[in-house]
Amino acid sequence: MKNNRKGRIIFHIDMNAFFCSVAEIKDPSLRGKAFAIGRSGSLKGVISTASYEARKYGIHSAMPLQTAYRLLPTLLVIDGDYNEYEKYHNKFVSLIRQYTDLIEVASIDEVYADMTHTIDIIHPLVLARLIQYRLLKELGLPSSIGIGPTLFYAKMASDMKKPLGLTVIRKKEKEKILYPLSVKDIFGIGKKTAPKLIENNILTIGDFMNEENKGKIIGLIGFNSYYYVINAINGNSSNEVLPNRYQDSQSISTSVTYDIYLTTYEKLITELRKLLRKIYKRLINEDYLAKSLIITLRNDKFNTISRRKTLNDYSNDLKEFDYLLEDLAKEYYNEEEQYRLIGVGFSNLIKKAELKKEETLFNFTEFEKDYELDKLVKDFKNKYGDEKINWKKGESNDDK
Repeated sequence: MKNNRKGRIIFHIDMNAFFCSVAEIKDPSLRGKAFAIGRSGSLKGVISTASYEARKYGIHSAMPLQTAYRLLPTLLVIDGDYNEYEKYHNKFVSLIRQYTDLIEVASIDEVYADMTHTIDIIHPLVLARLIQYRLLKELGLPSSIGIGPTLFYAKMASDMKKPLGLTVIRKKEKEKILYPLSVKDIFGIGKKTAPKLIENNILTIGDFMNEENKGKIIGLIGFNSYYYVINAINGNSSNEVLPNRYQDSQSISTSVTYDIYLTTYEKLITELRKLLRKIYKRLINEDYLAKSLIITLRNDKFNTISRRKTLNDYSNDLKEFDYLLEDLAKEYYNEEEQYRLIGVGFSNLIKKAELKKEETLFNFTEFEKDYELDKLVKDFKNKYGDEKINWKKGESNDDK
């Protein structure tokens, strides 16, 4: 099978319920159970993701925990383990890298891979099944794979069958495969935009592509969004897999700009947590403590917000910052938005050594004051004897 630049073979490899799959690897007793990743032992916060068994009850990512418990009072909620997620992310990327170096990490649980040259020696469907088998057999990770000539087609294809799906979309088959789908299934269409289209009788992708509906749709979603979707569905969007697209610079605050926008809470919070962990390493390595955490969100219309939350005291506790991050993301995430840039940063920084200098006798707690004074008295007694000390704590000794 020959290939050329006009006929690229792009794989979108998407882990199925990735966080839950990793949790099941760590604790096999979770298999087959309705459980979710969230803040265990609490009614605060939201669901990061849910097992397929839990999804049968309507539980999904970004759902408030209180709502999830109302739907299923017996729902098991466990804390996320982002070190494990990162470990298994690296494992599955390393496995795919055995077949191509052209890999673009879209998020912690999905990658694009250009297999154009790989298919000279193996059929793309055979290759896709082989990758699925190895991910499941060697790592315990179920996945869905979409194959297409563009990143958009590959992404649309991988979303069509889950779990363990395999779908191919070719340009010549767009009307047969894509047109019958609901407008809700268009990658990049917001969760509030789709209902607006449906309310105006734009029900399917075929309706969206109908030239007679052009004016109506532009009035609903705008000129730029309309033509972005039209070009993508026609197969005229990007077919370039860029391995360094999302590489960010080292700094105490960092941000990433995405060509493929973040459109769900699950993707947003996952990417924010990845950035948090990158700058947290610098916080620790450079011996800083921080009081405030900042997130920055920029949507596809280039509107940017930057918000912060502040702790009562300086800290380098990653769990505390995770909670701040979740609170910020929950408060400012808008399901209608498509995020093209996100950022995370620490502020109100102080070096540990500088903080210790400020801990004088006058800002110790009473316990610490007493402890230091008792130690001083004991040392003095050992050196000079009890008779040299004739006062008690709390008494003035000015005239003795």
